Amino acid sequence: MNRKKYYPVLGLIVFIVLFQLFSTLSGREFYLTQLTMAAYYSLVILALCTLMGYAGQISIGHAAFFAMGGYTSAVLTTYNLIPYKNTALVSVLDSIGVTATRVNPYGVEVLYISPWLALVLAVMITFIISFIIGIPILKLKGHYLAMATLGFGTIIYRIFLGTSIFGEADGISDVPAFKILGSFKVSGENSERVDNYYIAWLVVIICLIILINLINSRVGRALRSLHGNEAAASTMGVDPARFKLFVFILSAVFACIGGVFLTHFTGSIGPSEASVMKSVRYVAIVAVGGLANIWGALIMGVLLNYLSLRGYFGSYDEAIFGVILVVIMLFAPEGIFKIKNLNSLKYLFQKK
Repeated sequence: MNRKKYYPVLGLIVFIVLFQLFSTLSGREFYLTQLTMAAYYSLVILALCTLMGYAGQISIGHAAFFAMGGYTSAVLTTYNLIPYKNTALVSVLDSIGVTATRVNPYGVEVLYISPWLALVLAVMITFIISFIIGIPILKLKGHYLAMATLGFGTIIYRIFLGTSIFGEADGISDVPAFKILGSFKVSGENSERVDNYYIAWLVVIICLIILINLINSRVGRALRSLHGNEAAASTMGVDPARFKLFVFILSAVFACIGGVFLTHFTGSIGPSEASVMKSVRYVAIVAVGGLANIWGALIMGVLLNYLSLRGYFGSYDEAIFGVILVVIMLFAPEGIFKIKNLNSLKYLFQKK
């Protein structure tokens, strides 16, 4: 087994620990809040990097899968089952320990679905929807595929924005903490910043290891062959439809998981998480890091999302990411980490 492919993971773990120690010892532990959120957003970036960089399939609708996970968990964990407590279904759920109780801010007792079950159901729903839409739209290529995923994202956004069960424009708030194990839980409480920071990055590292193993497996080689020349790959026995659908579903599930955990961390979710501009942001970040460079995508995803969450871009936040996408496509189409010279810049401004 080639252990060298895991060395960058060890480097990431060291950086995570050092950053936490620096933040705590310097009295700037509040930095961990934005870095925790950036970690959950990076799951979408990693998923999209795999889909675009290795399978060669562009998606401008992955924000929909992220929001789908968050909204599913938010609805299931905030809907009060007390009126249905004596029904057969709720009784069964209660007996197998997948329900929980709490008192909401209004002093009302709430019986709700356990976040663990909500996570499982969110993943299942995302799996089914990505499978259903993936079969037809992945037959498209280029800008046709981009437009199809854009249309899907717009539909999901409008559903979340206009449906009462999803809170319409206000979204869903008062989402309970996600109890992981023992006293550890995903929540936005200041006293648990450090715990949540490590939980978030543990989730990212697990997903990262899965992707590293995937990329270095026979599946990864098949995906690279599809990206290079689909017709040639088909003649060698690679099933394009099967592999593209597999990666599309996997990327959707990763985005969904990020949405679930971020929703429980912030305690709320709104329709903006499914907006087209969110999807454009994810595509821009992947382009900056490199389409087939999961480490570049992760670094730029964490950095740019962190700066955005800290408010460095101000009211020009969405415009900044649009400009980034244009600039990268002009001067560094392979990502910022592969800029070797300024030939592209010279070409752009040379006299015709």
